[in-house]
Amino acid sequence: MYKQFYGFNKSPFNTTPDTRFFYPSPIHEEALASLLYVINERKGFALLTGEIGAGKTTLCRTLLNKLDPGTKTAVITNTHLTAKGLLEDICKEYDIESRGSKGRLLDRLNAFLIDQLAQNNNVVLIVDEAQNLTPSVMEEIRMISNLETEREKLIQIILMGQPELRKKIYSPRLAQLNQRLTVKYHI
Repeated sequence: MYKQFYGFNKSPFNTTPDTRFFYPSPIHEEALASLLYVINERKGFALLTGEIGAGKTTLCRTLLNKLDPGTKTAVITNTHLTAKGLLEDICKEYDIESRGSKGRLLDRLNAFLIDQLAQNNNVVLIVDEAQNLTPSVMEEIRMISNLETEREKLIQIILMGQPELRKKIYSPRLAQLNQRLTVKYHI
């Protein structure tokens, strides 16, 4: 209906995010700039929240398209995981051996991050639908953020989710995680 009436060559209202239809409103532009800052300056941690349909996923895909080719990315979308399951999925995303104990997985991830830094590559982890994570898995993400050198973060982490994620982050149990967030943005 829209295509024919307005003369569009693509249907503008789909349920799948398409970066060709990214509308750079001032709010979305600022959110994108904030996330790029966290990644490019190796600031470690960011939080992006918004209501369903606010454009978080389209913004995330636009962000991925703007990253330097040397940036290694992992996007986790299944958030009904245990702490070990999260580590296994992260390792799979970075093509790291994903079998073994939690400690062994962390060791492999740390070695990968140090190797990427030596190659001057940045590493980004994006966790979508993070409002579904349990507090213990969120604590595991905080522990991953501890992988750093004396001067810089080895991994940049972006937590994305619905407004309930903000409530979770602000809970006393996750105070240490909340304190690590360099950018908190709600669209």
